[in-house]
Amino acid sequence: MLSVRNSASRTVVSLDGVWRFQLDPEDHGQAECWFATPLPAPRPMPVPASYNDITIAPEVHDHVGPAWYEREAVAPHNLGEDRLVLRFGSVTHDARVWVDGVEVAQHTGGYLPFEADITDYVTAGRDFRITVRVDNRLSWQSIPVGFLTEDAQGRTVQRYFHDFFNYAGIHRSVVLYTRPRIAVTDVTIVTDYATGPEGTAGRVTYTVEAEGAEHIHVVVKDAAGAEVAHAEGAAGTLTIDNVNLWQPGSGYLYTLEVHARGSADGGAGEDVYPQRFGVRTVTVRDSQFLINGEPFYFRGYGRHEDNLVRGKGHDPALMVHDFELMEWQGANSFRTSHYPYAEEVMDYADERGFVVIDETAAVGLNTAIIGGFFGGDPIPLFSEDHVNAHTQAAHADHIRELMARDKNHPCVVLWSLANEPESNTEASLRYFEPLAAAAREADPTRPVGYVNVMMGHPAQERVVDLFDVVMLNRYYGWYVNNGDLPAAEAGLRAEIDAWIERAPGKPILFTEYGADTLSGMRDLLRRPWSEEFQVDLLAMYHRVFDAYPQIVGEQMWNFADFQTGTGTTRVGGNKKGMFSRSREPKQNAFVVRDRWLGKRRSHEC
Repeated sequence: MLSVRNSASRTVVSLDGVWRFQLDPEDHGQAECWFATPLPAPRPMPVPASYNDITIAPEVHDHVGPAWYEREAVAPHNLGEDRLVLRFGSVTHDARVWVDGVEVAQHTGGYLPFEADITDYVTAGRDFRITVRVDNRLSWQSIPVGFLTEDAQGRTVQRYFHDFFNYAGIHRSVVLYTRPRIAVTDVTIVTDYATGPEGTAGRVTYTVEAEGAEHIHVVVKDAAGAEVAHAEGAAGTLTIDNVNLWQPGSGYLYTLEVHARGSADGGAGEDVYPQRFGVRTVTVRDSQFLINGEPFYFRGYGRHEDNLVRGKGHDPALMVHDFELMEWQGANSFRTSHYPYAEEVMDYADERGFVVIDETAAVGLNTAIIGGFFGGDPIPLFSEDHVNAHTQAAHADHIRELMARDKNHPCVVLWSLANEPESNTEASLRYFEPLAAAAREADPTRPVGYVNVMMGHPAQERVVDLFDVVMLNRYYGWYVNNGDLPAAEAGLRAEIDAWIERAPGKPILFTEYGADTLSGMRDLLRRPWSEEFQVDLLAMYHRVFDAYPQIVGEQMWNFADFQTGTGTTRVGGNKKGMFSRSREPKQNAFVVRDRWLGKRRSHEC
C-alpha cells in the first residue's frame, strides 16, 4: 500500500487530535448499533495513542475486548470528481469503521495501514461522523497469537506469549486524502548500479499500477529537486549518471515522480505521486552481509514502540529524540521488534541512513517458552486447536502486507518473518516452508530470515535452511548461567561453533543479548541487576563476537526499557534497556558508545 503523500493532485488532512472514546466491556455496542448515533457515554481520548495509560482507571488499562472511537470531519467543499479516502496508519488489533452509520472498512492486524474510499458516503462541504470499533483480543488464528481465559472474578483475561504489554487503540495517524479518479495505486522500485571509467551509473527498474490511466510517465529527481532521468510507460529501467548511493550513515534519496493521466495529450484528472527511493544493493555471500558490495556490521538494538503515557502511539518528537540517542551512541541499525513500525519511522530511517531489519508481528509462536523459561505447562503449538492453517494464512497475508508497504524503503535490508518461533520440529518446518516461499515471491530482492530462540539449538534446528541469515537471541549469563560469566562465555562459544558447522556460509547476526538492569543500582560485587553486571555481560558477548568473522552484527536487547505484563520476572516492565524507559542512559550506554564509535572509525579507515 502506498504511503500518503501531498502532491500537485492530492491533498492530505490530518484527523489526529482528541477523539471521543468508550469502552464496551460486555461487547454490546455493535448489537446496539453504537455506530448509528453518537456514543452514549464517551470520554476524551487522544489519537494517536494507546488508550491504556491515558487515564488512571484500572478498567481502561486492563480492558480486554472492544472499545469505540468517534469524531466528526468535514468533506472538502471542492472535491469535484476527486475521490476521498479515509486512512488509518494502524489500529490494534482489529478494526471496523463506519461513516455516518455505514460500514466502510474492516481490518485485522494491529501494525499495518488500511483505508477506505468514502466518496459515496459523504457530501462535499458537509460534516460527517467517523466511528471506529477497536478490539484488542488475540486468538490462536491472529498474528500475534494469544488466547482468552477468566480470572477468579469471572473477568476476561488476555493471555499471550510475547514479552511486551498488549497496548491497544488507534496507534498511528488518521488522515483524509483526496486523489483524482485516475490514480496511481502502486509503485515498485528496484535498484542496482555499475561503476565504470566515467563514474557510477545507477539503474532504476520501476513498475507502476494506475487505476484508469491511459498514459504514464515518470521523472527522477535528485535530493535538490533537479531532474536526472525520465521515461514513458508503466514499467521500465532508468539510468542515473554519477549516482549518489544510499549508504549506511548517508541516506541520499531520489524521488520517482509518477504522472498518470487519461490520455497522452494531458487530459483532465492527472495524478502525481512522488515515491522516494535510494540506490543501493544488498547481498549475502560467504558469511558476509554486503551493502553496496561492502561488508556491513550491524551495530544497534532491538527496539519497541513504547513510551510513557503514549504506549505504542506514534509521536514524532519521541521518534527524533530516539534517533538522536542512537546516533550519539554510534548505532547504525535496529530491528523493528516485534512488529512493523510506523511508516514515519521508516521514512526517517531512510533519511538518516539507518539500516533496518523489518519484522512481522509473528511473535509468540512458541508455547514451549511458558515451560522453558517462565514455568507452567507447555501447550502443543501446531495443531488444529491452536496454530493451524488459518493462522498460517493470516501470517502469509501479514508478510505480503508488510512487504507491499515497505518494499521501496532503502533502509530495509532484511525481512524477519518471526521472532523466537518454535523451529526444532517437523511441524515448524511444514509451517514455515510456504511462508518463506511467500516472502521470496513478494520480494525476491532482499534476504529473508527469522529470529531463533535459545531452545532452537543448531543440533535440533529444522527451519534455518529456508533462510539466508542466522539471527540469534541468546541470554547466556542471564536466563542461562545467571551471573556466571565464565560458564556463559563457554556456552556461547560452543554454540557459535555449532552454528558455523550447521549453517556454513550463512552470516550470523545476534539480534538479542543482555541482562535486566535497574537504573541507578550500583554494586561493588557487580552482581546481576546492577549496572556493573550489564557492562560485564555485554563486554563478554562483544569479546566473543570479535573472535568470529562469521558474526556480522550485534543488536543488544534493548534500546530502552519497556512495559510488559506483570509477573515475578518483570518488575515495572523489561529492564534490559541501554536507556531507561524515559531515556536516561545507564552506565553501559557510555561503554558501548566507546565501542561502537571506535568500530565506526576503524571501518572508515
